[in-house]
Amino acid sequence: MSQNALPLAARKAALVTGAGRGIGRAIAQELAGRKLPVFVNYRSDEAAAEDACAAIRAAGGEAYPLRADVSDREAVAAMFADIRQRGFWVQTLVNNAGIVRDGLLAMMPADDWRTVLGSNLDGSFHCARAALQTMMSRKSGQIVNIASVGGMRAQVGQANYAAAKAGVLALTRGLAREVGRYGIRVNAVAPGFIDTDMLAEMKASDKGAALLEDARAKQIPLARFGRPEEVAQTVGFLCSSAASYITGHVLVVDGGLCA
Repeated sequence: MSQNALPLAARKAALVTGAGRGIGRAIAQELAGRKLPVFVNYRSDEAAAEDACAAIRAAGGEAYPLRADVSDREAVAAMFADIRQRGFWVQTLVNNAGIVRDGLLAMMPADDWRTVLGSNLDGSFHCARAALQTMMSRKSGQIVNIASVGGMRAQVGQANYAAAKAGVLALTRGLAREVGRYGIRVNAVAPGFIDTDMLAEMKASDKGAALLEDARAKQIPLARFGRPEEVAQTVGFLCSSAASYITGHVLVVDGGLCA
């Protein structure tokens, strides 16, 4: 059976990439709370993905862990095949997986450039293309790409990350124009400073902690860091019928950082 010939009885589901921890986990929980079966994608931290699924099930939701490196086209194809074999199709895709490899561009190893673009940008491409094969045939679906204010306001030492996230923003707008006629909506959420493991790592060093405190006190009008749940609720809105006439939009969740 081809990807486009799923039985009509196949159930709608959500796929959230990089969903074992942080923002991805919060998004998976938000969508599960909206009565969607959720596939929790992870690349290497199986324990975190299993724990995320257990938390969703404990709250009365339905969740399944799925391992795949989204920068690998064949791994993504295998992940979608697994979802189909379980009797589901991805009606809601959230491209959240991403990594950082900070460093000044003049001294940046080529692998750090390629790895960051591979996870953040190529991963969004691979997953969107795989999901669209069924979404287009069913004339239904929504994709939310997790970008970053870093794609609009680059930081020193993050040229690779900024390029990747700026690419995600352009991908969102271009794809929205291509698939709107099929009833598919494509949007992006661009978080600012969100209190996740990434921020915790920065806080662990004196220099990083000082930079974060300066940003909180002087650059963010709300004078605090965001919570993963606040990003997740925004994604939930964009995936809901309340956002049925919104596509090609970038919703910034940054406490006013870019104001």
